[in-house]
This record gives sequence, structure tokens and C-alpha cells, in this order.
Amino acid sequence: MDSALSQPGPADGARRGRGFSLRTLIVLRWLTILGQSAAILTASQGLHFPLPLWPCLIVIAVSAAVNVGAMARVRRLEASLPDGRTTALHLGFDIFQLSLLLGLTGGLENPFCLLLVAPVTIAAAALPARQAVALGLLALIAVGVLFFWSEPLPWRPGENFHLPLLYRLGMAMALVTGVVFTAGYAWRVAADAEKLELALATTQDVLQREQRLAALGGLAAAAAHELGTPLATIQVVAKELQRASAPDSDAAEDAALILQQAERCRGILAQLSRRPEGDDALYADVALKALLEEVVEPHRGFDLAFEVLVKTPPGQPAPRVRRLSEVVHGLSTLVENAADFAASTVRVQAQVDAGWIEIAILDDGPGFPSDILPRLGEPYVTSRPHGKARLALAAQIAAAASGAGRGGPETTVAPSQGGMGLGFFIARTLLERTGGVVSVGQGLPRPGAAPEGRAPLRGARVAVRWARPALEVAA
Repeated sequence: MDSALSQPGPADGARRGRGFSLRTLIVLRWLTILGQSAAILTASQGLHFPLPLWPCLIVIAVSAAVNVGAMARVRRLEASLPDGRTTALHLGFDIFQLSLLLGLTGGLENPFCLLLVAPVTIAAAALPARQAVALGLLALIAVGVLFFWSEPLPWRPGENFHLPLLYRLGMAMALVTGVVFTAGYAWRVAADAEKLELALATTQDVLQREQRLAALGGLAAAAAHELGTPLATIQVVAKELQRASAPDSDAAEDAALILQQAERCRGILAQLSRRPEGDDALYADVALKALLEEVVEPHRGFDLAFEVLVKTPPGQPAPRVRRLSEVVHGLSTLVENAADFAASTVRVQAQVDAGWIEIAILDDGPGFPSDILPRLGEPYVTSRPHGKARLALAAQIAAAASGAGRGGPETTVAPSQGGMGLGFFIARTLLERTGGVVSVGQGLPRPGAAPEGRAPLRGARVAVRWARPALEVAA
């Protein structure tokens, strides 16, 4: 299946795999270390509780050492970027470190055991489901271990303070409930935030496309205005050359061709710069195959074979479609690009189904280079060899001149985009304006390019798909 040029929304796992940057994790852990140290020193030195001071300080020191090592990695650029795997590893270490510290200071009898919920909540909000569930299970295992094993809760000397078994069981159940429901709540909030972020990004993309469309409209109007005078001058000079030359001379034929193409340019610019009226004959409905023939006809000057096909469901006639200028100009540009790269054949085929109409332009050229596929459709992104379009245009002019000299049929010269990468960008923008979805893929087999025992090399394919109501004329 062809890959659509428009970017789809990210999957849930990838969307939630960003995590936190290592810098953020370092800051959070320093705050945790500071809080743990203050609590231990206050209980030991301030309240004079007989707790295992040095084992607790060693556990905190290990956490500090890990943080110092993480700070050394921050100096690298990649370490400052969000990384879901790094976030999961650090949060897992924090759960283990906090559980060990709680085991030395009373286990579930320690009121600070509620802090086990914090890493799991962070994981649920920042990590994909698999990693968040793994950290949640780690926290639940820690709760189970603390329920069965822990040092006594430090208390005043000479006093025994032991919470009843039922109360400790209630604390364990409260922690399990807190981990599950708090993590689930954080997960849903993060999911809603991601949906809102995606909606905002989509809206921004639509606004940018509308801005590009407005810019294209203004550019067309400006081009029609600015190029009007030079084209008029070209026509005046060509008419003078035609009058000054012998009727059957090559100069007269060249002057006639220049007049013809200058008038064509003026017509194209005028058509691009004006707003179509609803009753304009140019925008009347036509047969689907007639539309394709109209798109292909200006490009038959190339030494190529052009095929026009329309495929419909058995027993159903081809629909009549709206003759939209955006569709005509967009498809014409795509056909021109295919003609520039094709070796021998360009095929324009329409596929009609119950719910959609797809028009594809296929060629047997070299295909799309893999290095430009991710950026295909952006301005000034092209793989067109320099000078190829000009050579093709020159060949058409020569053919048209020779044909006029022999009294043959007039040859229409197709316009060239010049190789700046604007042609595909403009075509895609115009076609998407009509509701079409543009995709690219492999086209026709390249003649004589099939290595022995391997699949034949294929050219390029550009397809545009519309919902039938967007293009079809209602009966």
C-alpha cells in the first residue's frame, strides 16, 4: 500500500515513550536525596530515635553516586533529550532505593511509605504502557516485601511502638490501591493531554496549509500582474519579427511559435489569478476520461507513449466529475514530472470504487530516491537533473517549428517547472485543497532494467484519492 504523504498521528506506545530528559531526573533525585537526608538526620539527631544511621546514609550515598554518574552523561547532547528507556531505568532504581530505605526504618509502619506512589505516577504519565506496568509491578512487589520484612520502626528509647497486623495489612492494601488508581488516573490525564496536543498540532498544520494556499493565490495574482507587461512586449517584438520576415522563412515560423506560447502564458496566468464563477464553462462537469485526456494532451509533445485508462466496477459507467482548475493544474504538473523522468511510458489511470475515485500517474523512470521521500512535497526539494526539462522543452519547440514548416498539425508545448521542487509542492497543495489525499509509490517496470533472478526495477507512482462526493457530479 502506498504511504500517504500526510503524516498520521503517532501510535500510543510511541507517543508516550518520550519520558523525561536526564537533566530533569537529576534535579528530581537531588531533591529526593535532600529530603531523605533531612528526614534521617532529624529523626536521629533531633528526635534521638535509635535508627540504623550509617546503613541509611550509605543507601542515600549510593543514590547520590548514581546521580553524579548521570551528571557526567548530561554533558553529551543526546543525554539532555527525552528518553523513555532512561526514565524507566532511573525510576526503577528510585523505587528500589526508597524500598530499601523504608525497610531499614519500619517498613509499612513508616508514614513515608506513601512516597512509593510517586515514581509509579510519573511512569504512568510519561512512559508507554509496558514500562509503566513494569514499574507498577515493581512497586507492588516492594509493598509485599515490606509487609513481611522490615526493621522495627524507630521510636523513643524505652517505648515499644508496634502497629497491629490488621493495620499494616490495611496500609498495604491502601498502597496497592493508591498505586493502581493514581497511576491509572495519571495515565488517563496524560492520554487526554496528548489528544489535545495532537488536535492542536493538527490545527496548526491546517492553518499552515491555508497560509500556503493564500500565499499561492497572492503569488499567482502578482505573477499575472508582473508578467503581463513583459509578455506583451514579447508579443509586440514577435509580431514585428513576423512582419519583417518572409512568409515561408524559419524566422517567421519561430516568431509565430513565440506568439503562440506567449498567448498561452497570458491565458494560464489569467486563469490562475481569477476566482472561478459557478456558471463558468471551464468549471462545468465532464466525463472522467475526458478530464484525463485534457490533462495529458498538452504533454504529448514528449517522445513518450501516454496511456489513459479508466477502471470502474463491472456494469457501472464512468462517473462525470467537476472540472476544477485545481485538479487540472495539479494533475498536469504531476504528468509533466512523470514525462521528465519516464523512459518510454507514462500511464494516467483512474480507479473508481463505491466510495472513492483515485487517479494515479505512473512512469517507468528511475523512481523516487529514498533520500528525498521523507521531504517529498516540500518547496525546493527535487531530484530532477539540471537541464533536462529545458532540453525537453527545446526538443518540443524544434518539433513544433518543423511541423509548422511542413503544414503539419500544431504542437502544444507543455510548461516546465525548471527543477526547483516547486512543481510537486504546488500540485500537492492544489489537489489537497479539493479534498484529495496524495500518496507515492512504485510505478511501471523499467524497460531492460530487470536483473536476472530479481524483481524488475520500477518507476514512480503518484496517486490522488478523493471521496466520490468531493469530485463526482451528483446525478
